[in-house]
Order: sequence, then structure tokens, then C-alpha cells
Amino acid sequence: MKERKEEGLQALGSRATYHQTYDYSVLETFENQHPDNDYWVRFNCPEFTTLCPITGQPDFAEIRISYIPEKRMVESKSLKLYLFGFRNKGDFHEDVVNVIMKDLIRLMDPKYIEVTGLFVPRGGISIHPYANYGRPGTKWEQLAWERMSKHE
Repeated sequence: MKERKEEGLQALGSRATYHQTYDYSVLETFENQHPDNDYWVRFNCPEFTTLCPITGQPDFAEIRISYIPEKRMVESKSLKLYLFGFRNKGDFHEDVVNVIMKDLIRLMDPKYIEVTGLFVPRGGISIHPYANYGRPGTKWEQLAWERMSKHE
């Protein structure tokens, strides 16, 4: 099997440098080798943490990201480093999910993407925000509406 090294990837193959603050610039992409195929890519981050913007207490969640790529794909180690940067960022759960989704849209311009946060209960209430996006004017826009309208 031919080994491929993507040009410009910094995080992959190097010692992880964890940033203590939110940093969009750590995200990296690589070329999708199958842009003519429609397929799902899913990431689960079961150890996500962020801070409550009011109390400063930690909030824990599983973040689920699913997308249908076109030309670019997010590199998983850079995604891990990016998500780690939320540890000290104070945001409401709903904001976190939308920020992650919008950052990944800006990074990759996927055909379709959805992000779910399964936040651990605090005070007896769990919050599970969900956001999605389908490229406007395409069948993916319709998929986004269908999935949103039938979401739980």
C-alpha cells in the first residue's frame, strides 16, 4: 500500500500540543479521495468538557459530529486538539454545538453536517442540543430540513 503524506498537516505524526483556550486555527483538513461518492463520516468525542459561562463550573458531554464531505475533510487529531480548547471556554451548551458546526462548515464546506451535544445532567437536567446544515440550493438543504423536522 502506498503511503501518503498530506502536505500542510502539522498535528498528525507529531507530539500533541494542547492549547488551553479555544483556537479555530488548530483545525486541519486533507483532500477527500472520493469526492464523487456520498458517504458519512462520524466522530464521537465522549470526554468533551467546557465551562458554564455563569458559574465557571465544568460541564461534561459527548459531542457527536457527522458529515458528508465534498473536497476537504477534517483531520481527526486536529479536531481532538480543537475540541480540547473548549475546556476553559465559557459557553452555554447550545452555543458550543453551533460554534463547532459553524467552524467545521467554514473549514471544510461539507455537503451536509450535524453536531449533537449529549451533556451530562447537572441539577437534574440534561441538555442535548442539535444543529445541522445542508448546502443551500442542493438536496442537502432538504436533508437538513427533514432531519431537523424529525429530530427526536
